[in-house]
Amino acid sequence: MRWFRADLHLHSVLSPCGGLEMSPSGLIARIKALGIDWMAITDHNTLANCPAYYAVAAKAGINFIWGVELQTSEEIHILVYFDAPQAAQTFGNQLYDSLLPLANDTDFFGDQVIIDENENILGMEPKALINSSAWDLSTAVGKARELGGYCVPAHIDAEVNSIIGQLGFLPEEPEFDLFGITAGANPETLLRGHAKLAGKSFLRASDAHYLADVGSGVSRLWVREASVAELAKAALGLEDRKIVI
Repeated sequence: MRWFRADLHLHSVLSPCGGLEMSPSGLIARIKALGIDWMAITDHNTLANCPAYYAVAAKAGINFIWGVELQTSEEIHILVYFDAPQAAQTFGNQLYDSLLPLANDTDFFGDQVIIDENENILGMEPKALINSSAWDLSTAVGKARELGGYCVPAHIDAEVNSIIGQLGFLPEEPEFDLFGITAGANPETLLRGHAKLAGKSFLRASDAHYLADVGSGVSRLWVREASVAELAKAALGLEDRKIVI
C-alpha cells in the first residue's frame, strides 16, 4: 500500500457557478502543482464532463475516479463515486432524467459547458443543474448502490444542502460509512454535536469551483490503489487502510 493525496470533490466548467478557468488543462495543471495525485470530478447532477477530465488526468499521471454531486428532492447533496465508467454513465443518464425540467439561468449561474479532452465545446447543458432530482434521499442512494456507486454525504458541516442541515438530524437509513466535510471543518465539533457520527470516517475536500480553491481541503489515504473500492475499505479501516484528514 501507499499514501495518496486526494481532493475528491472538484467541479468542472459544467457546474453552475463553476469558473471557466476550471478547464481540463487548467485544473490538472493546478492539481499537479499542489502535489495532489488523486482527484474526482463531482459536478452538480451530471457526469457528462468526466470523460474529458479523465483523459487529461490520465496523460498527466493523475489518478481519477468518476463522480457526481447529486441533489435529492430534500436538497441534500450526496457525492457518488464509481469505479466502472459504464455504470457511471448509466447512473448519469438516470439522474439526468430525474432532474426537474427547469432551464438554466445563464445570467445568474453562467454557462454549463460540456467539453472534450481538447477543450472543444460539445454543447451547453440547457437544464438547470443547480436544481434537485425528483428522487428523495432513500431513492437516490438506492439507485446509486444498485449500479455499484459509493455514496458519501457531502459537506455535512454546512448549514445548507447537507444531510444534517436539510433534515436537522442524521437519519438511521440509509446508512453511510464515510462523510464529506468542508476544508475548514472541525471533526471534533461535529462529533460533539452528533453522536451518531462516532466511529464513522470523514473525507475532507475542497469543493472547488475555481482554481484558487483547489486543494484547500485534501485527505491522505493509505490504500492499495486509487479506486472507489479502496476508498470504501479505507472508510472502514480494513486491513490497515486509513483516511487522514
